[in-house]
Amino acid sequence: MTKSKRWTVLNAEKVYENPWISLEHADVIAPTGNKGIYGKVHMKNLAIGILPIDESGWTWLVGQHRYCFDDYSWELPEGGGPRAEAPLESARRELAEEIGREAETYIPILENVQFSNSVTDELGFAYIAHNLRPCAARRDETELLEVRHLPLKQVFDMMDQGKLTDMFTVAMLSRAHYLAHTGQLPEEIARCFLDI
Repeated sequence: MTKSKRWTVLNAEKVYENPWISLEHADVIAPTGNKGIYGKVHMKNLAIGILPIDESGWTWLVGQHRYCFDDYSWELPEGGGPRAEAPLESARRELAEEIGREAETYIPILENVQFSNSVTDELGFAYIAHNLRPCAARRDETELLEVRHLPLKQVFDMMDQGKLTDMFTVAMLSRAHYLAHTGQLPEEIARCFLDI
């Protein structure tokens, strides 16, 4: 394994902040020894994702118009959770908020996943949620969501057709598929992926 050379920060300052992010500008020396600048977006929350799977092998997608790309996006339930809160507690809250479900069983499928690690320090955690039951949905006041309940096969077809563009959703589906096909998920969950 090659020993990595580190970045040297000569000067860093916070140039913007809101309740969810802060933006840092830094003068640096790159691992190559050359001087440069770098911008880093610090995410104040963890990214939390949930792949809910019901007893029929169906899941839920959440649709909403996303600000950054000014485009409509279909995604698995996901959101943010405070760094001081256990990721699983945030997952429970997001599942209830977005699709009005609670789960008896949560299986971790992604931990400390780095998103766009060239510009942000965002970390993600994801779970399969199983043995689901309805609960009261408590929607975020800024979200106008559409919820669809679909067979997993149809969701994978959407991913194959490029209709699912959210990287966290793609990562959750891909990881769950891999775990199912390598015997790392309980049989009742794994069989939902075996024909995909």
